[in-house]
Parts: sequence; C-alpha cells; structure tokens
Amino acid sequence: MDYLFLSAQLAVGFFIIFLSVIFFFLKSKPTKHKLPPGKTGWPIVGETLDFVSCGRSGQPEKFVNERMGKYSEEIFKTSIAGEKMAVFCGAAGNKFLFSNEKKLLVAWWPPTVDKITISPNSCNTLMAKKMHNILPEYVKPEGLQKCVPIIDSTTKVHLEKEWSSPTREVKVFPLSKELTIFLACKLFMSVEDPKIVAKIADDFALVITGLLSVPINFPGTAFHRAVKAANSIRKVLVPIMKERRKQLMVGDKELASSSYDLLSQVLLSKDEDGEFLNEMENADMILGILIASHDTTSTVMTFVVYYLADHPHVYDQVFKEQMEIAKSKGPEELLNWEDIQKMKYSRNVINEVMRLEPPSQGAFKHAVNEFTYGGFTIPKGWKAFWSVYSTHRDPKYFPNPDKFDPSRFEGNGPMPYTFVPFGGGPRMCPGREFARLEILVFMHRLVMKFKWEKLIPNEKIIYQPSPIPVNGLPIRLFPHEN
Repeated sequence: MDYLFLSAQLAVGFFIIFLSVIFFFLKSKPTKHKLPPGKTGWPIVGETLDFVSCGRSGQPEKFVNERMGKYSEEIFKTSIAGEKMAVFCGAAGNKFLFSNEKKLLVAWWPPTVDKITISPNSCNTLMAKKMHNILPEYVKPEGLQKCVPIIDSTTKVHLEKEWSSPTREVKVFPLSKELTIFLACKLFMSVEDPKIVAKIADDFALVITGLLSVPINFPGTAFHRAVKAANSIRKVLVPIMKERRKQLMVGDKELASSSYDLLSQVLLSKDEDGEFLNEMENADMILGILIASHDTTSTVMTFVVYYLADHPHVYDQVFKEQMEIAKSKGPEELLNWEDIQKMKYSRNVINEVMRLEPPSQGAFKHAVNEFTYGGFTIPKGWKAFWSVYSTHRDPKYFPNPDKFDPSRFEGNGPMPYTFVPFGGGPRMCPGREFARLEILVFMHRLVMKFKWEKLIPNEKIIYQPSPIPVNGLPIRLFPHEN
C-alpha cells in the first residue's frame, strides 16, 4: 500500500516537472521579434494589480516612471487587463502613436468599458465613428458661442443655491459633479427636470466607478453595479428620445428654434446604409458622450479650486483678470464669447492644473499591423498605451516640474507632444474646448463670489482612474463683501 502511495506521489511529481519544463521551453522559445524590454507579470492578471494599486495609493506616475528607469525611457512591455502591451514614453512616443492613428493603431479600451457602455445589439465601431462625426460639429466655435450664456446662467444659479451653506463649508468634488451633470443634461438633451437629472447622476456615479473594475458580473461587485446602472440610464433616456423623435418628425417649430441640441443631431443621424440607429444605439451614444464630457470637467473644476487655495498669488491674478471682465458688464449681464477670449491667464491656470492633475492617465490603442519602434517590434494584435506621466512631470520638458506655475503656458507654451491631457492626433478629444469653456465660466463666477481655504490642507488624492480627493475637498468660503 505504501509502495502504491509512493508511486502515485512520484508520478504526480514527474508530471508537474514535465509541465514545468514544457512551460519553460514555451516561454523561452526564441522569437524572430525583438520585443520591448520589460515583464508581463502573472498569467492573465499581468501587472494590472500594480497599475491599479499605484493609482489608489496616490502615485499613478510610479508605475510608468519605475519601468522607464528600469527598462527604457522610450518603450517597455507589460500586461494590463489581460493584454500584452507596449507602453510608449516621452514626447517622441506620443508623437509616434498620435501620428499613426488609423495607420498602425486604432483606439481600444479594456472589455469592461465596452460591456458597460455598449448594449448587446449595438455596433461599437459604427457608434464611435458617428460620435467623432457629430461631436466636432457640435463643439465648433459657432456652437460653443451659443452655449456661453446657458452655462453662465446655470452656473450662477448653482453657486447661489448649492454653495450658500450657513456654515460656509462645502465639499467641492460632489458639487462640481452635480453642476457638470446638470449642464450636460441641459445642453446635450434640453433636460432640466431635477428628478431626471438626479436619477441620471446617481446611476452615473456607479458607471464611472465600474469602468475599469474587474469584469465579474456578480451582485455586489463594482462591475455588476456599473452594468445595472448603465441599463438604468438607458431606460431613462429611451422615453426622452421617443418624445424628441416625435417632435422632430412633426416639425415642432418651438423645438427647432430653441433646442436643436446634441440629442436631436444623434436622432437625425443615419448609418452607412442611410438607416437611423435603433433606440439602444442612440442611448449608448448619449451615455458615451455623458461619460466623456462629465468626468473630465468636474475633475478639473475640483483641482482648480484645490490649487487656487494653495497659491493665493495665482488666485489674485485670476481675480484681477475676471474683475476686469465683470467691470465691463451690466449688473445682471451674462458672459459672452468675447469675454471668454479675454480669460488668457485663467486658461493658463487650467492648463497647469491639467499638467499636474490630468483628468485622464492616458489611453489604450490596438496594433492593427506589426510595426517597429525604437528598434523593437510591436506584433499585430498587441495593445499600446501612452501615459501623461511620461512627460507632464519630466524636468526635461517642464523645469521644476512639481511647482505650480501657469506661466509655463505663456507665449508658445510647452514643446509639442509634451502636454497631452486630451491626447493628440485624429483621436484628440473633440470636446476639449467645450470642457475648457465650462471650467472658465465656473472660475469666473466662483472667484467673483468667494475666496476660500482648504479644511484638510494635505488631503490625499487617489486615482480611479481620474484624480479624486478622498474627502471630497472640503473648503471654507469667504464671500466678497461687495
């Protein structure tokens, strides 16, 4: 009996050794490609946990910078979200990726993003193409000009209502999210019903949290909550779209003159065969636009407040600029496009905020062809990633990189491909000027009404994937006497 037990043990041991040898030879099998240096980590998981944990610990740049120092300042390999990936670094890496969009690479997101934002019967490729056709038209200067008084009046009411706490203490992050989701609903869909906006906002928060979560669709997981919340938003959007389509089809004159908004453009757009998209595809497009417009803007608004509290001399410069604009207006007169063009220093402040606290860590791409870069081969099917952290805090491009200094953006500004909060090339975020417009109006109304101080001076910042003050950035407001 002991002999049989020992034999079984030996058999299992030899089998494990055999598999280990096979795995070793498969892993070390010579390849004709010279792949970028680096490690791909554990099977399936790769280095995803390290990537995520760096962000949650408040050091998102650590993942990239450590590997740049260890392997190469130009490119290294890793594995994130179950995909073999080449991370391109520096201005040259950014330029290469942005310049070869649709030639060597196309946009790609981890499967969780598509599973949450794209319903089963929708065509992801078609919708992405339509979004990039519709959005640039909507955010042209002539379109943005019409938005200025709407954004201004909405922001003014928001500050008077939500920032007037008896204690003069508020949390900036949740309030900025509340403002941007209301603006998105109003400007994109002409929806102002507080109950509908609140419902979308509550679900939207769950969607954002689950976008880069582990894709386990089981009750209690962030991914499951996000999928459920996205479906809930679609259910809210469908009756709104049905009513709007009915108005468009009968030629509602009031609608045509007052609210030919983004929703109307989406509903009137057709596919390559001349057919209208179905309800779920239209709902997915609106959901995608809400995600793209909301998170970036609210994040930057929050950190404008964060950095102005830390740098009173910068606040004073912003106040001086905005006061000159205010003096040229009547007591109740709203901002216009010409006023926005005068906010040059305030725009530089926004850029410096986005350099230090970029609303996005970077973006993923998919290699549609094999190509070489820096002497290394990137096989077809691999994924690529560019990171803001390989340039935004690099002293080669930004001397004394940790210093908050809006003057960096005066004159010609930074070198090309070094300041990339919105990406670059054909896939550069089409809504970037719309986001800046909302933030500039917010800055104007806020500094004209208050000074402030942080209640938690060294509040921790985490990244999920956008930067988030863990306590919501509580501040104490000091209203101007006049």
